Amino acid sequence: MEDINLHFTGDIHAISAANNLLSAMIDNHIFHGNELGFKRVVWKRCIDLNDRKLRKITCGQSKEKGMTEREDGFDITVASEIMAVLCLSKDIADLKKRISKIIVGYNEKEEPITAHDLKAEGSLTVLLKDAINPNLVQTLENTPAIVHGGPFANIAHGCNSIRATKLGLKIGEYCVTEAGFGADLGAEKFLDIKCRMTGLKPSAVVCVATMRALKYHGGAKKEEVQEENMEALEKGMHNLLRHVNNIKNEFGLNVIVAINKFLTDTDREIEFVKHSLEEKKVNMSLVEAWAKGGEGAKDLAEKVVKLAEMPENFKYIYGLDEEIEEKIRKVAKNIYGAEDVEFEEEAIESIKQIKKLGFGNLPVCIAKTQYSFSDDAKNLECTEPFNIHVREIILKAGAGFIVAITGKIMTMPGLPKVPAAENIDIDENGDIEGIF
Repeated sequence: MEDINLHFTGDIHAISAANNLLSAMIDNHIFHGNELGFKRVVWKRCIDLNDRKLRKITCGQSKEKGMTEREDGFDITVASEIMAVLCLSKDIADLKKRISKIIVGYNEKEEPITAHDLKAEGSLTVLLKDAINPNLVQTLENTPAIVHGGPFANIAHGCNSIRATKLGLKIGEYCVTEAGFGADLGAEKFLDIKCRMTGLKPSAVVCVATMRALKYHGGAKKEEVQEENMEALEKGMHNLLRHVNNIKNEFGLNVIVAINKFLTDTDREIEFVKHSLEEKKVNMSLVEAWAKGGEGAKDLAEKVVKLAEMPENFKYIYGLDEEIEEKIRKVAKNIYGAEDVEFEEEAIESIKQIKKLGFGNLPVCIAKTQYSFSDDAKNLECTEPFNIHVREIILKAGAGFIVAITGKIMTMPGLPKVPAAENIDIDENGDIEGIF
């Protein structure tokens, strides 16, 4: 477990290296005469750390002859377009093709400059030649599991790789894959982006919830969510039911709620949630895998098998031929429950440019807080009408989607006041503690 959460097979480091090689090639090209006529560089460097100081930097300050000073910035590696490209590529040839399409900057005429123009796709693909292959690991009970890719769903498309999913489908009777950080983010992007690109569709959806999260979304303070609070639990059910409704009615898929049981959950709370879901004719399973292993998830597995046999009516939230603004608006209204979408002037101008370049038919990937259906992380209950605020639109031509940055979401996170790093240690035997 520690290895997976640390360097694992080095895939993320390979993605960082490829991303930053492209940055180095851009600045090297500018240093040696700028033949392509870079007027504006849009490609950022990346690092696999939370470091808010790197969000905006100035590079090229060495005062060397020919050195051009310019503003730059870092994304966290999981937000890099290279990560998205790796996870959405079918094979090495597709990976190389997607990398070649990455737009890294614009010239005086606002024409795009790509990785292909820099002759960079070959070397970047070489750096990723092993990282493109899925990684086989096993659970504590020796069940095979594939771990591959990690684009976070709040700032990227939130799914493991296409290759991993297809491998899982080939070698098992059932393939279970995660699309996390909330069904409004991970599931929406899995269905509207990944499924659309692959032609795949899930036979069933498991919506995972906890009593603690339900109470938190019902107004309970974070430090008090382990205590029984029926009033907060009742209020928080609206959040869960919104997710269930989105999967069932907006996407037309069969869904079951899995309640991940904690030691602090009370029988009264469990009965209340079970009864509330039964009233809405929603299937539920109480999952105790943390305490009991596979036996604790057997009920869920049996119910999912039955659910997967039922007919479904899968549909996307928007069509690719719709206007970019309308695609974003449909996700905001139908999935988030927003009244409308407000676009800042910079976002409007970016949309015009994207359409002019001929990329208006791409799916949208909305970067939004995972803590709320709104774009305000503190608006947990969403009892009042709200709008989604789009401040920036970014074209990811290699990945094949358009990113809408909403609210205060950052593609380079910062550490909390007490970072987890303070509690991680290793003893003289090499045993690690504090990661979990």
